[in-house]
Amino acid sequence: MADQAENFGAVLRRLRLAASLTIEELSEASGVSVRGIGELERGRRGAPQRRTVAALADGLAPTDADRERLLAAARAGRTPGYSPVGVRTSPRGIDDFVGREQELAQLTALAREHGQLTVEQGEMEGDGPPRDSAPPRRDPVPDPAPLGLGAVPGTGPGQPVVVAVSGSPGTGKTTLALQAARQLTDRFPDGQLVVDLRGMDEDPPTPAELTLRVLKALGVSDRDLARTGPGGHPGLYRQVLAGRRCLLVLDNARDEAQVRPLLPGTGSGMVIVTSRRMLTGLESVHRIALGELPPSEAAALLTTLVGPERAEAEPAALAEVAQRCAHLPLALRVAGNWLAVHTGWTVRLLADRLAQEEQRLDALETGEIRVAAAFDLSYRQLTPEAARMFRRLCLVEGPTAAAGAARLTGQPVFDAEDTLEELVETGLLGTDQDRYALHDLLRLFARSRLEGEESPQDAARARAALHEWLLETAVVAGRWYEPDHGAPPPTWQGTVDLSSADAARRWLQAEGANWLAALRTAAATGRHRTVVDVAEALHWFSDQWIFWGHWPEVFGTAAASAEALDDPVVAATQLNYHAWALLLCEGRPRDSLVPSARALEAAERAGDTVQQAWAHHYGSWALRLLGEYTEAAGRNAEAARLFEAAGDLHGALQARIGRGSTLLDAGLVEEALTSDRDTLAFLDGAGDRIKPHIALMGRLTLHMVVGRAYSGLGRLDEAVTHLGTAIELGQESGNTGLESRCLTYLGTALVTHGRPDEARAAFTRCIALGAGADPQRIAQAREQLALLNADGRPPEGTAGTGALASAVEEP
Repeated sequence: MADQAENFGAVLRRLRLAASLTIEELSEASGVSVRGIGELERGRRGAPQRRTVAALADGLAPTDADRERLLAAARAGRTPGYSPVGVRTSPRGIDDFVGREQELAQLTALAREHGQLTVEQGEMEGDGPPRDSAPPRRDPVPDPAPLGLGAVPGTGPGQPVVVAVSGSPGTGKTTLALQAARQLTDRFPDGQLVVDLRGMDEDPPTPAELTLRVLKALGVSDRDLARTGPGGHPGLYRQVLAGRRCLLVLDNARDEAQVRPLLPGTGSGMVIVTSRRMLTGLESVHRIALGELPPSEAAALLTTLVGPERAEAEPAALAEVAQRCAHLPLALRVAGNWLAVHTGWTVRLLADRLAQEEQRLDALETGEIRVAAAFDLSYRQLTPEAARMFRRLCLVEGPTAAAGAARLTGQPVFDAEDTLEELVETGLLGTDQDRYALHDLLRLFARSRLEGEESPQDAARARAALHEWLLETAVVAGRWYEPDHGAPPPTWQGTVDLSSADAARRWLQAEGANWLAALRTAAATGRHRTVVDVAEALHWFSDQWIFWGHWPEVFGTAAASAEALDDPVVAATQLNYHAWALLLCEGRPRDSLVPSARALEAAERAGDTVQQAWAHHYGSWALRLLGEYTEAAGRNAEAARLFEAAGDLHGALQARIGRGSTLLDAGLVEEALTSDRDTLAFLDGAGDRIKPHIALMGRLTLHMVVGRAYSGLGRLDEAVTHLGTAIELGQESGNTGLESRCLTYLGTALVTHGRPDEARAAFTRCIALGAGADPQRIAQAREQLALLNADGRPPEGTAGTGALASAVEEP
């Protein structure tokens, strides 16, 4: 091959000199780069493509005989028997393709960018429009590839671009590759080949078999194949693809060893590899990971399959079908085809059928396509340790880290992490940083494998080990926020980082779904003391994560457990926590009066003054929110008296804050300001007798209430100062829930007093807080932004303190 390429170079050089042209002049006349012409003349590159040869001939303006001599030399430099133009092997089945616009744009950008690089090197076929979007991430360029394949693909001039498309079973990897091949047809005029590597077969084809298959598809004759022999096929494979604009789709790859020999080391083509595995061992490739479709694209795919009339007639049912298919393209296609065939079925009927979890996988079957079968192909390739981990992950309620997963299998944490990564690599487990999760359909499949392969006793033991660890860790993490606890004791041997209050907060929030499931199980199995201990350890933490959505359940469950233990003091305590949760977390003051009344009864029966005071405090708070200010003031005074009698400074502080809030809501603004100033002085005078956390939250609430009061008096500058201080304290404490409330109070005050631009900034900042913020405040901020007029006039109905929500108090 080298000699043949040299012959072309020699002919080219002779004709250029005969025409008295320098390389630069020939480059200008032909459009082929100086570098490209130089490499051709020196024999460093194989024979160019036809368009390049034609351009060079036009630039040389040779005689007919010399032109034919140049073309003949080019033909001689190409692999015998190969005529790639027009080779197409793309199968059908993508006419109803929907979505994946970002991924298609990435593939198009790569093809376009690679085409531009080729033009700069002297290959004429890459003259597409300018690149307009960035390609996906590419791994760092390592040393040259092993196995004697020449240069690493896609890392420099004259090398093909390689893209690895990975994803769970059913995410539509093959469909994406075929759609990309269809859209990129014009960019690869020398051929598009799709090769099924049958990676899920028990005995998939070897690289040698696949190499031979590609060579035959590209038109290499049996004579040439026999002449080179099997040992020469890899070199022939590289020669055929070198310098050709071919798109090669290597579909359904088993692993790196099967793929690596099929990646051409040189040339101007493109290779798309699809695999359930991430193929992390492949060097210097671009990577695209596919997940489930967004809800809108999932609905669009179903609409395409069932028809717009049926979809538009039952949009809610269509969304439910998509959700119960986990937005997985394969499952969506099965569901859509089922409805398309069963024209008598309504979409609602299928949605209700899929709602039955135990029947869902069986329902997602049509013809020879079964979602469960697609999962099973990957499952059967797992190691025994990974298969066991996969089965048992269905016992976890939400995403988990390696430390939790290790409890399911009894492995050391590092070993469990390796096992989890095997599941990620095979496409059976999703990951987000250090957390792992099964999507809904894979969870159902894992459950079926657990029930089919393990005894109920083994599954129960695995679940119990996980739950015990979750609840023990939740107690230790929660106590970071208790005034008399803080850091874990030196004797604690944990497997997660709880070295600071922030670390404890991150763990409690990340594992919230899991420890809540463990708490439910403990209550259901009569482990009432455990339930109470967990709730008690978490109650100080709860005001750091106010709007999680589950505190009423946590404390309501703990109250029921306390009553089952026949412990009136504990019952009163947990009932008071439940009243707080209903008041603040869910805004249900009337409902909260029930647990606070029960708490008062239990506390009086036990003779517990402090819990009696808290019951009056929560009752006063609820009555204030209900507009019953006189009764609220009376209950507040009783709470203050009892706290003082018990010597409870923390409770006394809350009673004082409650008094100011009641005065403000009753319209006695000046009296409220006087009360709040006295409370700030009380807080300052208490010094370190008030725990730092409680003092911080008290100051936050006081500045928030004072800011509201000044706003009501029309003293905007003072209102902004106090509300700004409250916002800063919310940031300092990490309490996004209260910070969101302060921001809406500030925004409303600014709107009311004619400062719309600053109001917009406050509402926008509130919305940006996202998770952890008060959902009602986020909605209010969105509404206020929408109502602000372009000229900045306040929206109707926002003037005065009546537009402001009630103050926030902490237990």
